[in-house]
Amino acid sequence: MRTMMVMAAALSLTVCAGVAEGAEAPRVVLDTDAGRMVLVLDLEQAPLSVCNFLGYVTDGDYAGGSFFRTVVRETNANPNPIDVIQAATPRGSDDGRRPPIPLERTRDTGLSHVAGTVSMARAGPDTATSSFFIVTRDTPSLDFGGGRNPDGQGFAAFGRLVEGLDVARRIQRSPADDKEQLTPPVVIRAATVIGAVPATCRP
Repeated sequence: MRTMMVMAAALSLTVCAGVAEGAEAPRVVLDTDAGRMVLVLDLEQAPLSVCNFLGYVTDGDYAGGSFFRTVVRETNANPNPIDVIQAATPRGSDDGRRPPIPLERTRDTGLSHVAGTVSMARAGPDTATSSFFIVTRDTPSLDFGGGRNPDGQGFAAFGRLVEGLDVARRIQRSPADDKEQLTPPVVIRAATVIGAVPATCRP
């Protein structure tokens, strides 16, 4: 575990060192069956999560994937209810095509899970791969120290919607079963980077 932490810290420093001050933040368009959403990604504050996400986007991994889960505060039995929609590649939420990434805690990034935030789904710390979620209402229990995950480490926020929060909320209100699975899932037709991928995120 200590080796992983040292490697993650070194990688984060390398990525951050390559982020030009004042450089335009990368953006991604999600074209879904429910409409279009545009994400702006915080490469400076959450470089590991952003580069990981961009890797899946540029490889076309989200095309044909879906928003498959909706969680609505009023019907969520968890003592720390949330409002989110969760997406995955066609291979599912535990996509093993790439290794999991270290958790970038909101304690360290300064980001928070307000309405429109894009964040990495995970089980334990340092387990996130491709699955991400979009917050539709301010949900501080997803931040570091919050109670949504019993470990209290929170989730890695790494961007926000600048277009399409109404689309995300429409997806959240779509029909779902008693396991919070959308019926049917909302298909992601394409995920596309606007402009060039930042040099620090290229192989």
